[in-house]
Amino acid sequence: MAKHLGSLVLSLVLLVGFAFTNNKAANTDDPPIHCDSLNRSSFDALQPGFIFGTTSASYQYEGAVKEGGRGPSIWDTYTHNHSERIMDGSNGDVTVDQYHRYKEDVAIMKNTGLDAYRFSISWSNLLPNGKLSGGVNEDGIKYYNNLINELLLNGLKPFVTIFHWDLPQALEDEYGGFLSPNIVDHFRDYADLCFKEFGDRVKHWITLNEPYTVSHHGYAIGCHAPGRCSAWQNLNCTGGNSGTEPYLVTHHQLLAHAVVVRLYKDEYQAFQNGSIGITLASHWFEPASEATKDINAAFRSLDFMFGWCMDPLSTGDYPHSMRSIVGERLPKFTEEQSKLLNGSFDFIGINYYSARYASDASDIVYLHTSYLTDPHVNVTTELNGVPIGPQTASDWLYVYPKGIHDLMLYIKEKYNDPIIYITENGVDEFNDPKVSLQEALNDTNRIDYYYRHLCYLQASIKTGAKVKGYFAWSLLDNFEWNYGYTVRFGIIYVDFKDDLKRYPKLSMYWFKRFLKKQEKMDRYKALTDSLQADRALVVRREKDLNVKVDSADAIRNSIDNTDSRIEELELQLHKCIIEKNDFEINMKKGHYSRVSCDGLIFVKRNGNDGSSVDVVEGNS
Repeated sequence: MAKHLGSLVLSLVLLVGFAFTNNKAANTDDPPIHCDSLNRSSFDALQPGFIFGTTSASYQYEGAVKEGGRGPSIWDTYTHNHSERIMDGSNGDVTVDQYHRYKEDVAIMKNTGLDAYRFSISWSNLLPNGKLSGGVNEDGIKYYNNLINELLLNGLKPFVTIFHWDLPQALEDEYGGFLSPNIVDHFRDYADLCFKEFGDRVKHWITLNEPYTVSHHGYAIGCHAPGRCSAWQNLNCTGGNSGTEPYLVTHHQLLAHAVVVRLYKDEYQAFQNGSIGITLASHWFEPASEATKDINAAFRSLDFMFGWCMDPLSTGDYPHSMRSIVGERLPKFTEEQSKLLNGSFDFIGINYYSARYASDASDIVYLHTSYLTDPHVNVTTELNGVPIGPQTASDWLYVYPKGIHDLMLYIKEKYNDPIIYITENGVDEFNDPKVSLQEALNDTNRIDYYYRHLCYLQASIKTGAKVKGYFAWSLLDNFEWNYGYTVRFGIIYVDFKDDLKRYPKLSMYWFKRFLKKQEKMDRYKALTDSLQADRALVVRREKDLNVKVDSADAIRNSIDNTDSRIEELELQLHKCIIEKNDFEINMKKGHYSRVSCDGLIFVKRNGNDGSSVDVVEGNS
């Protein structure tokens, strides 16, 4: 107990010291850390064997929902019966068709230089009725064997998630899925089948992806399958109770995780030589002020989002803040269950995307009990009218790279320094039909996002966080749950209107360069201090020199800047990148992005009023 209290005190000191200071507004443009070297080698120097990969999920990628003996999942039912709950009314029936195109996608990963691929197995593809008694689908076994073998043949490590939200519909129909304790034994049987069939080649297992999201989105606000929430919320849910069901569902997910980890460690780990963990999601929470009550509110927010699962995995019980607030609505663990949960992981996967401000709301009296209001915290994305970071296409994703650093050190200090993999991190843009293919491929904002997050992640490792790998979300544009196909997260563009053709975005080429050990990324990083708002810095590849150009206006006035000329040169630029795979990138978020290839230069300036001026200079 003394050790645990000491850890809490230390985490408080850390958070107050580097995260809860100067809360006037977050500033992501001028980080207090510098990445003099940021590449594969710089990570390997800190963590030998550091793994870089990309991530997917079966329902978002596979398609082929009625092929090969696969049974329906709750996401099949939800998207077809409640298409109005999906922004564009779409579904994952086909999505990016990885079921048929996995070899093409593996080849892309190999060509990019990635080390690993995190994907999930569809429960209903192995057990169409959810149970062993309903029969095993041999076609499903064959598909995942083929995928795993193809990955290994191409030097890619499979990181396999056993459950990524697509619960067999048969179990939902029979007893309500994760609302029932019956799910625990059936999940154990399903995982046992996975270990038997694939464990000789899979060395990294993840039991569950984001239990928080399953409970919050599926049972508190109803925007994910199975779409349950309290009627008073007027969200057209399929039934439910937002004050009890989220807690019950998380409870059963944790118990299912614990029995599967025990199974793996008792019966498989010794001879399969693998490791097993779980993936949890969390925002980072900054207090809205330096007041103690707001600092405590930020801690409660972390407890209710991250500690909800991480505390039971580390101590055998839920956070004290949750026990005291939720009371009898929060299920209790038996002594045996608590022991089973405590320490039930070899590693923790972390999905980090964004951050929030937190302020105390203890004085508010709510008419209804709900997981949403139980923390007694006002969670916002802005402070005094200033966003915590730039908003992206998704309304929940505000760019805050510092949060990944602070979250890593918070976990290190509070939860006894676990091994961590960043199992998801990424950013999206709108799927805008008016944007040309060439424009869509020049995703410099995504490069900026990855660069800044990797910079902060590297800093956390230097401070002692045991981060062993990083997985970008995502390899391909795909079906993004309730957002459908309205946003794109991939480093590969998928043309959903033309046979699902794959096109590499600029971010893929950036990763390819990043992952080459012999390359120095200093020339390709996002510029911070040296670039002023009215100046461009262009790197000339052929001379390997930095050549200052007086201003974007000077460039614009010196060339024939007609629409047709810009389009022509943009096409030349992308063709050059694809054919030569030799390019330079410099950018400052909010001001310029520049790309050059074989002397061809593309400059994009974002004005203070949100306007955009594209300037292209031909070969010099």
